Amino acid sequence: MEITHVYDHIASACVCCGNRHLKRSPAILMPFISHRVYQWEPIQIDESWDLKTIHKGQAYALCNSLLCSQCGLLFLDIRFGQLEMERLYKNYRDESYVELREHYEPGYRGRNEGLLKGISYLPKVESFLQPHLPDKLRVLDWGGDAGTNTPFKYLDSNEIHIYDISGIETNGRFKKVSKLSASNYSYDLIVCSNVLEHVPFPEQVLREIKLMMTLSTVLYLEVPFEKHVKESIDSNSLLHGKKHWHEHINFFTQQALFTLVTSVGLSTLSFKILFEEEPYSIFMLACSLD
Repeated sequence: MEITHVYDHIASACVCCGNRHLKRSPAILMPFISHRVYQWEPIQIDESWDLKTIHKGQAYALCNSLLCSQCGLLFLDIRFGQLEMERLYKNYRDESYVELREHYEPGYRGRNEGLLKGISYLPKVESFLQPHLPDKLRVLDWGGDAGTNTPFKYLDSNEIHIYDISGIETNGRFKKVSKLSASNYSYDLIVCSNVLEHVPFPEQVLREIKLMMTLSTVLYLEVPFEKHVKESIDSNSLLHGKKHWHEHINFFTQQALFTLVTSVGLSTLSFKILFEEEPYSIFMLACSLD
């Protein structure tokens, strides 16, 4: 089924399935995001403002949590444009990024150092994918940052390409590619890992990736099974319990992920929920062209 998507700056339809019947609840954009993307800083409203009908107190950037009544996607109503995405992810996790985030979120610098070491479950990802792949691989890691978490990177016989908007340098053995240059290659495996929760229009990203695929290409998708999604007892608590938004602007349910994949004409090869150290869990999906 072909779904018509609307690419609004403020979402009027679900970014997975196109459904326009959305429920909403007030929330805030976390100050690190509002500052880095829009230069909106929190402000204290006091008597010096001389506002007659506005209550005093700390003011933050307002937004809405949206819940799709059809596929269950929970998402931020603000859909960042290209310039805003570049502001957020250019030189991702460099010193200026870390310094600003540490200012708003004390302790982030230490967490970032742990993230830079890479994920511990990479062998489990490779085991999940191995049955669908040949022995020698050409891999495209879409949104792969420096290639730290790219599957099968340790095998010298494999060719690793990285597409990423951050501008971060990769291991010298990996080849940085653009969308245009990547289209000149055939890939055995395309990885889109922990990307779709960050992007304004995940359906659009998958359609771009699909153009890089052949009938023999395996696409690996990985998104967080967010703690809030996992622990919400019903749709009401899922929606109204989400009061703040950070880098992850899409919270996927299993249904939302499968709806998204189906809507762009991909077939599922295998699926797994990997429960790592709490509260972190992920959806793992291998798919191919219909």
